[in-house]
Amino acid sequence: MKGLIFDNIGLKVSAVLLSVFLWFFVASRGQSEISFEAPLEFRDIPADLGIVSSSTKSVMLTIRGQERFVKSLNASNIGVFINMSKAREGEGIYHVSKEDIKVPFAISVTGVEPSAIKVKLEERVARSVPVKVSIIGTTRGNATVSTTVDPKNVVISGLKSDVSQIHFIKTEEVDISDIRDTVTENLELDTTGLNIVPAVSKVSVKFTFTEKKR
Repeated sequence: MKGLIFDNIGLKVSAVLLSVFLWFFVASRGQSEISFEAPLEFRDIPADLGIVSSSTKSVMLTIRGQERFVKSLNASNIGVFINMSKAREGEGIYHVSKEDIKVPFAISVTGVEPSAIKVKLEERVARSVPVKVSIIGTTRGNATVSTTVDPKNVVISGLKSDVSQIHFIKTEEVDISDIRDTVTENLELDTTGLNIVPAVSKVSVKFTFTEKKR
């Protein structure tokens, strides 16, 4: 009996190996590998810092999985995240690992390019700047229109290099051609093209109409 068991062990091992091979063969059928460009998301940036620039805003992933799952992939179900909680001011290299990539079940990531991202961070600052009323048009005859702004100054915040370049902030344009009386209006602050955030979005402006006697 013992001899019979050992006589058949070779056949049993062969059968197990064949089963494993067949399993891998079946499992690999329908597998597909593609390249997928995914946007980068920087998370947990310290509150006193902001990103000035990064060497790339996306990475190319090599993704493998069942063809039917791979074909259904889109930007909404893939995420590439870089944890910036320990970031410091200045330029640094931050690495993307497979653990930083979110993909659906049954999908695997076999490659990331680039895997090292150069990121420059800068201090966030705030300061007060005066408000200027943006006026167009002219008054008729001897009339004049003066303005009083409340508040006269607003606090703006942003990256240090952006805030340092701003010496005042304008309101939306106001045409004074048709003003015939003293009026007060709430005007939006114009931040077009400015990488800053004002503490308030509107200011109150009093337009005082004066007609000089001839």
